[in-house]
Amino acid sequence: MAAIGTFDRTTSSDVVFDALFDQITQLDLLPGTKISETEIAKSFGYSRQPVREAFTRLANLNLLLIRPQRATVVRPFSRQLISNARFLRAAVELEVIRCAANTRDKSVDAALKANLREQAVAISSEDASMFHKLDYQFHKLLCASAKQAFAFEVIAENKAQVDRLCMLALTSKETMDVLYHDHQMLLQALFGGQVEAADQILRKHLDRLTPTIDAIYTTHTSYFDE
Repeated sequence: MAAIGTFDRTTSSDVVFDALFDQITQLDLLPGTKISETEIAKSFGYSRQPVREAFTRLANLNLLLIRPQRATVVRPFSRQLISNARFLRAAVELEVIRCAANTRDKSVDAALKANLREQAVAISSEDASMFHKLDYQFHKLLCASAKQAFAFEVIAENKAQVDRLCMLALTSKETMDVLYHDHQMLLQALFGGQVEAADQILRKHLDRLTPTIDAIYTTHTSYFDE
């Protein structure tokens, strides 16, 4: 999955960033895992400079913790950072949804419908990783539908904070079904120009993480820094 912060011209730093972004957000690299510039550089066949640049970008997203004179680690979860990220994401995405419900770019409709069909296939196959990738793309398409494609960078930066939590908990078929139903209802409201309905559906959709975060903090305390 192409991660945020990439450019039109792919650089060595982009390649490392995208690979590590996916590994961190999909929990292939768990919170607290030590990670070495030298080892990553060797694995990609690069010098340390592009790896250092990728590390800095990941640290700016609060996904890595770079500690002078100490090992760099995958940043543990922080309830405060997660709360901040969720607030900012909701503020931006709720406005995006209102724009889309008022005057959407109808040329994006087909892509949204296709994405929804692919979500159903992922659920049927119980492919949680694919479902999360499609979810990422779905919310990106919503920004395009609102004619505010730039807004997805802000959403994605903040979404990254909670994506790891999603991989811990929101992976059952039943849970994916609930999120898929939210997406269905959201598109129905958007296509019907129902601004207030779309707003309420998205609020409920985003709030589904609240009990999940509380549960994960209880069962995986070692992954948190508080």
